Amino acid sequence: MLKTIVIVTIAVLNLESVETAYQEEFSYKTVLTESVSAELAEAWDAPHMRGSPYLLMQADSEHEVYLRFIQSAEVQDYAPMVTHGWNATELLVLDPDAMADQLADSAFEIIGPPKDLWSAPDAPRAMQVLGPGNEVVYLTRNNQFETTAAVDRVFIMVLAGPSMQAFSDFYGTTLGVPVGEATPFQISVVSNAQQLPPETTYPLAIATISPEYLIELDEYPAEIPLRPLVAGEIPPGVSMVSFAVEDLDAIDVDYRSGPRDIDAFPYNGRRTAVTVGPAGEWLEFIETGELASSAAP
Repeated sequence: MLKTIVIVTIAVLNLESVETAYQEEFSYKTVLTESVSAELAEAWDAPHMRGSPYLLMQADSEHEVYLRFIQSAEVQDYAPMVTHGWNATELLVLDPDAMADQLADSAFEIIGPPKDLWSAPDAPRAMQVLGPGNEVVYLTRNNQFETTAAVDRVFIMVLAGPSMQAFSDFYGTTLGVPVGEATPFQISVVSNAQQLPPETTYPLAIATISPEYLIELDEYPAEIPLRPLVAGEIPPGVSMVSFAVEDLDAIDVDYRSGPRDIDAFPYNGRRTAVTVGPAGEWLEFIETGELASSAAP
């Protein structure tokens, strides 16, 4: 039922510092500067977000998938990679090692140096950084995906939760997304964040949204908590992922609020609604059509 990733929403304290860093280091461009409308806040059932300023940014390759940074208040007891929910955004890059050199003295803190993900001549090579908004970003060279900019589009969202079976039931059965077999995998940035031994392994599976977009499903230890939330606001960190869907009414989930027509780009008048997944993650569904144009307003 999920077709593509349209928007990744990230809550940050300071829009200006984030915008500057993504422009200077990633050559991302700002395609929209706006504030959250009453209709959008109602669709999210997040009334305190009404009027909050946000930026919509896009890779230089102009793929129609966007990073939306929303200015939001700090949430006590939140830290990246130590709660369930959306934990990282993975971007395609041409050369992780060159990026590591470039980012060594920048607003992005390297929390995982470049390394091959497994032993094979053409294995993906990835690094991880902590951005100026306290967001985790994976920068990955993967030759199975076309990459035309030094830092290109979102292609994987990283999601953590307490139960791989719950993930499989929700994404595989309820949403009809093919979910692969889980295998144990060492994820050094997660172990470092959670102060666990480096040899710790996590069950990891891939949910295939389309040939271009994937979700990495990570099963965290049972004692890892849900993400702290403030009533009326979006979750801290990676708040929400927006997916194109064919028909909101055909999806058997509970929505936070009834579907709304949203005029702002890139909704362009399409109906949207938000549901919550098994790990507390927010998913925004946008009905298909001409969702976006490369000529943003």
